[in-house]
Parts: sequence; C-alpha cells; structure tokens
Amino acid sequence: MQDRLDSQGRTRWWRFAAMMVPATAAAGAILFGMSTGAIASDITVSGQTFKIGADRLEGDGFKQYGGIVREKGKDGKSGQVHPIALSEISSAELYSLCQSVRADLPGLPVVLTINAGEGKEPARAKDLLIAMDSLNGNATFTNIRIGRDATDLNPTAQAGSFGQNSDHVTITNLQQVSRYTTAATFNLVGLRLKVNVGDDAKGKECF
Repeated sequence: MQDRLDSQGRTRWWRFAAMMVPATAAAGAILFGMSTGAIASDITVSGQTFKIGADRLEGDGFKQYGGIVREKGKDGKSGQVHPIALSEISSAELYSLCQSVRADLPGLPVVLTINAGEGKEPARAKDLLIAMDSLNGNATFTNIRIGRDATDLNPTAQAGSFGQNSDHVTITNLQQVSRYTTAATFNLVGLRLKVNVGDDAKGKECF
C-alpha cells in the first residue's frame, strides 16, 4: 500500500514540479513561450486545467476563434481531444493577476498559486495565446468585427470556422479556465508563488 502511495505521490509531484518550472523561469515567464501562429491542434496538453483571474485585462490586437488541443495517450500517441476557444492578444496588461492549479496528492489537497501585478504596475505579456474552456467577466471591445473566417485571423485555423477580432479589449473581473497559455514574453511585476498544502490549500484557487 505504501509503495503504491509513494508511486502515486512521486508521479503527481513530478507533474507538479513541471508546472512550477516555467513559473520560476528567467524573465518571469510563467508558461512556455512560443511564436505567434502556432498550430493549436499540434499542441499536446496534460489534460489538467488551471485558473487565471485578474481585476482587469487591457489588450491590443485581439483575435478569437475555435480550435482543439490533444492529450498525450498512455502509448505516447494522441489521446483525448478537447475543443477550445483560442484567444490571441498582441499586447496585454493584467492587473492583480492570479494563476492557480490543483496538484493534489492522495489524501492531501495541494494548490499552487502565482500572483503578480498587484500594485500600480500590471503584469505584461507580448504575443499571448490562450486555449480556454471558459471565460467570465465584463468585456468592452473597440472596433470589433464578428463573423470573420478564422483563417483570416490565423492561417492555421480551420477554414470556414467562426472568428472575431477587435483593435482593443478591456475585460474586468476576469475568470478564465485554461488548458494552455503561451507568450513570447511575460513580465510578472511583484511575483509571488506559493505552494498551499492541506488546510492551507482550501479556498486558495483564484476563484
């Protein structure tokens, strides 16, 4: 029994450590960077979601369209497919940014939290790409264009699928459940990372 628990514990903590590495990388990047225009269907994800919250997001060069991500199967091949909404933002400012992910061990709640941009200076991202399951908040779009062919926004999108874009977007009380996020650069002002364990983990997710 102990061997089984140790094995499970090592596996879960290995995954947990893998999540933490990008969070403490140089230049404050919390997730792996990539160039704009990546083919979303070629991205392999863990299958675990994480939460991102912010008091306010200000973004220039906003694009949104549908896509998919795939989990890696046990045999190393593509596993379960998840339809997602893809959002691209050329330049983003996030005020009071929060990121949280559950990484429970057997019988032990664990939540990793990252906070930044809580003062006058926001967290800033360039070439931000977000693959999300859901998004809640209050949004204001400037010069929005709804119903565009997605390939006009990103040539890797599915031809004939729905897309929209705007010059600028403001989202307040942002609550987002994501599967994958990348940025060319992510500057986290006032970065605070904490591993919350046991009773301390309860209620520590962003929302």
